Amino acid sequence: MAIPNPAPPRRPGRAGGIVKRCLPLIVVAGVLLLTLLWVSVLDLDSIESRTLNADYISRRIGEHLVLSICASVLVAVLAIPAGIAVSRSKSRVFNGIIVGIANIGQATPAIGVVILLAILWKTGFATALVALVVYSFLPVLRNTITGLQQVDASVKESARGMGMTPGQVLRRIELSLASPVIVAGLRTALVFAVGVATVATFINAGGLGDMIVNGLKLQRYPVLVVGAVLVASIAVLIDWAAGLVEDILKPRGA
Repeated sequence: MAIPNPAPPRRPGRAGGIVKRCLPLIVVAGVLLLTLLWVSVLDLDSIESRTLNADYISRRIGEHLVLSICASVLVAVLAIPAGIAVSRSKSRVFNGIIVGIANIGQATPAIGVVILLAILWKTGFATALVALVVYSFLPVLRNTITGLQQVDASVKESARGMGMTPGQVLRRIELSLASPVIVAGLRTALVFAVGVATVATFINAGGLGDMIVNGLKLQRYPVLVVGAVLVASIAVLIDWAAGLVEDILKPRGA
């Protein structure tokens, strides 16, 4: 008796793919709308009214985004070259030192990094920025090393056979093929930065952490909830946008 071949898996249609890709946007929009409706029916006191207004919230969102994005840019500028250096180095000692330092930064609790730097240096934006860079360094470093090591040796050898210099092989071949993995590390670092930026409020660096901490300290739970919802929404949106970039950079057929 002949055994029928299993049917090939059905690929999602175009409409299904669009819905799946836009699902995070739909969820975030729904959560923000529900939060807005909930706040609009509350009887807010004077403290809550001064906090839950467009001017105050937009200022805090701006501070949060500036801190998170600046930290992520610095991480990219520092961690990608460090990853390239580690992938080229034959010294286990050098590689161990670089990766070990990055591991220490990630293993230390975020609040500990922020407070320690504030004690050793000063409070404010610059200290929070350094703390976020330290905490977000490892994912980009690790993914840069992994992405470069995954490039097929035969591809590099073919490029050299075409007369490319080592620098050209790195720029045109290795970094191009490793870019999806590197972007995945940057995506993780961005989400880390958005989350950890909330503790910057403890050293007077602003951000949405002000709303969360003030809401908790003053027992103004609408302020606390709005701050937490905004942080979570920004993290989801940034992860979604970085995911689109990652998909664009993936080689066709991958």
